[in-house]
Amino acid sequence: MSISLTYRPDLYLGDSINENKLDKIIKKLEKNPVFSGVFLITVSRNASDQLDIFDARQLAQSYYKKHPPYVVGIAGSHDEAVELVERLVQECLRARGDCALKEYLLC
Repeated sequence: MSISLTYRPDLYLGDSINENKLDKIIKKLEKNPVFSGVFLITVSRNASDQLDIFDARQLAQSYYKKHPPYVVGIAGSHDEAVELVERLVQECLRARGDCALKEYLLC
């Protein structure tokens, strides 16, 4: 099982994610996501949503091999991922004056 993910150059990381071990976490995500133990924040493919938060174990589904997500953040828990999204929204509001997160993250 191998998946090729795309990552935002400056990933948002939860407090429990050690930046020194980020390469190891990414390798684990791409090689065997079932054992990664992290939550991902990704840009939503759905037109009505902006971001998705999900357990990285879902990457084991065949859908993600054909449609890899664009990862903007990695967190150690769902609550931590929600905190990251809150921080991201605040940054977007300061920078753009709106909550167009997809545009903010993809520019």
